[in-house]
Amino acid sequence: MSIPQSKVYIETIKQIHTIIQTDALEPGAKLPSERELSERLGVGRSSVREALRALELLGLIETRRGEGTFVKDFGGHHLVELIGSFILRNEKAKDDLLETKQIIEEQGIRMACEECSIEKLHQLKLLLQKQPKMAIEEFARQLLILTNNRLLLKIWLLLSEYANSSTNHASEMDNAIFESIVESIEAGKIKNALQEYRNITIFRNDC
Repeated sequence: MSIPQSKVYIETIKQIHTIIQTDALEPGAKLPSERELSERLGVGRSSVREALRALELLGLIETRRGEGTFVKDFGGHHLVELIGSFILRNEKAKDDLLETKQIIEEQGIRMACEECSIEKLHQLKLLLQKQPKMAIEEFARQLLILTNNRLLLKIWLLLSEYANSSTNHASEMDNAIFESIVESIEAGKIKNALQEYRNITIFRNDC
């Protein structure tokens, strides 16, 4: 039986972290190339690329165009290990993770209602118009990007990756519901936006 792609992705992130530690790569050191990592880990280059992108979003590595990928201050970041060990304890821990993730998403909606400019919301509307369907996770990510709070986005990304590795979230939904949420945000109707969002995430969290 093949291993789910999401689990390969999470495992690849952990293995790259291990390489950084076992090779004693200090901040500023260059990581092996995608090809080298792919061969060393025995996974496809696409999995390596996605793992590196996630680590970069978390601020643990940085890519310099034309030079390669370099380690940042990895030693000060223990969130990956903490969350990893936390959700492996029991089912209640996984439920807590999903609840925390939902809290961050709803906070993103509140912040969007209070702080987002018309221009940013217009850009999100255009994005929704370009595709008839969108995954709930992608919509949540776009909302958090609108808040300009990079730490909130980083924490959510990490929680999302672990949540996706252990649950089967609905892939896509009709964009009409997302457009309705954006309209409520634009009108400053926080309660409406939150209720509409909860209605769609009930199904996701039960999957």
